[in-house]
Amino acid sequence: MDTGKLILTGAVLPPNLLADSSKIDKFSDGKKAQAAQNFESVLIDKLLDQVKETVGQMGLDEDGSSRGVRDLFWLYLGRHISSNGGFGMWKDIYRWINNSQTNSTQQLDKSV
Repeated sequence: MDTGKLILTGAVLPPNLLADSSKIDKFSDGKKAQAAQNFESVLIDKLLDQVKETVGQMGLDEDGSSRGVRDLFWLYLGRHISSNGGFGMWKDIYRWINNSQTNSTQQLDKSV
């Protein structure tokens, strides 16, 4: 992978707001928090998949049992990170979900 292509060279556009935020309002705060945590957990899993590719074989032979042990290691590492607060990004996602569309628009306008 060419890391030079990953560098931002232009302006970053603000995120698209939800077209109809009233659908989100009917869910409880607990469900919104759980959705945010689940999203962060998936993001951590994908991040660890990329880390796993860069680490390589770690000196293990590539037979079936070593692949299984390695995959279990990464699985439980991801679960451990997620269950112990993750990166904390879920809190920001939860706050964004919990705000109404007008509040989110006002906050984005101030930051641009």
